[in-house]
Order: sequence, then structure tokens, then C-alpha cells
Amino acid sequence: MDIRLEGISHSYGDFEVMRDITLHVPAGRIVCIVGPSGCGKSTLLRFIGGLERPRQGRVLQLGQAPQGCLNPLTYIFQDFALLPWRSVEGNVSLVLEDHGITGAAARAIIDDVLARTRLTDFARALPRQLSGGMKQRVAIARALAVNPAVMLMDEPLSALDSQTRELLMDDLISLWTRANFTAVYVTHNLAEAVRLGHSIVVLSRRPGQIREIVEIDMPLARRAFGDPELDLYQRRLWEMMRDEARAADSELLHG
Repeated sequence: MDIRLEGISHSYGDFEVMRDITLHVPAGRIVCIVGPSGCGKSTLLRFIGGLERPRQGRVLQLGQAPQGCLNPLTYIFQDFALLPWRSVEGNVSLVLEDHGITGAAARAIIDDVLARTRLTDFARALPRQLSGGMKQRVAIARALAVNPAVMLMDEPLSALDSQTRELLMDDLISLWTRANFTAVYVTHNLAEAVRLGHSIVVLSRRPGQIREIVEIDMPLARRAFGDPELDLYQRRLWEMMRDEARAADSELLHG
């Protein structure tokens, strides 16, 4: 299923957040959204997910969801959003219970997504017993359990240390290589964007507008930490954003 944004503009009273954003997210691709602080990245993701409606424009879902899709759109947040009293498998099963899937059918799905996220040995563990990276793996497993058409990922690795972020990026690339999921991935981290994004949408400072869409024509499986080609993309993105990022920080500091 593709996602298309047409002429998205939004303001809160006189406070203009974004202006005239038109964007196509093709099925089977990861589209990263970057930009200065306050440019509306997370707000745009909420529009796509239907959590909020823009003042102008529309969000379209085009084509068919995959077979067995329970939720066309599903979120992965930076704070994991796990229930502390439920085990790993209990947190995953929660989304299936919402759809009336229990027993052997639920067990098969849970076993599959835990295997895919390398959590099988931790199925009975509680969130307090897990590292930050493993908690985020549980959140990813929970999202995969509903077989979504599009995953909406809001700074999913920002709460993790650099080493854990690298490992989780490897995990996401491995998952995508096995099954080409569609994702819109919001991040302030340009290294994440160039490792994971087929396309990188660069927003201007507030009101957020699309400055450029950078396509990276390198297979995800070939992308590795420290790759010189990825470093060039990252420098290009930073040079594009640097002055606006400084201006945006100054605006936020002075209200």
C-alpha cells in the first residue's frame, strides 16, 4: 500500500507549523523525514497515522494492504510503550487480542515475530528485565504481529546509546531484507537516515516545507557504519540543513 500526502498545511491558531507538503511513500520503501527542530516532522507522522487532521490537504492510502494485515498503519515510538506487568510475549499478544486472535493462531504469530526479532529466549521476561535495545525489539515485534501495510516510526532509536542504535539498525535492515515493509521514519539523526532510508525528505525550518528529497541508490544490505559513500550523503544533508538548524534552535530558545 502506498501513502500519498497532497498539499498538507497546518497551523495552531496563528502558529504555522507546515506549508504545502506533497509526498509519495511507495510500497516496500523506507522514507526518512529529517529537518530542524520544530519543523513538524512528528506532526506530519501523526497526520499520516490519522491521530490528527491537517487544516488543509489530505492523506491518501493507495492500493491494497497485504494479505493478513490487521492494522494498515502501526506506530513504533521512541519510549517503547510496553506494559510493564506483561511479559514480552504478553505485550505482543495484546495487539492480537484486540482483533480476537487467541490460542494456536496467536501462538503461531507470536512465535514467528519473536524469532524474527531474536527474542524467542526472552518470551517470558518482563520489560524491567530487558535492555533498552531489547525493549525496542519487543515494540518492533508487536508492530510486525499485525502485519501492517505501513510502519510509522517516530524517533524509534533516539533513547538508545550509539552502540545499541547500530545494532538495531542492523536488525531493521535484516527485517526489511526478509520482507520489504513500508515505513515512514522520522529522525533527527542523519546517520540513521542514510543507513535506513531509500529516500530522505529534508524539511525546512518552521513552517516546514520540503526542501529536497534525496534518493540513496544503494541496497540496504550493503550499507554499513563508516561507509564513505554514506558519509558523503550525511555531509550533504548536514550542509543543506546546518544554517536552518541553527536558526531553528535560536527561534526555539527565544520563543
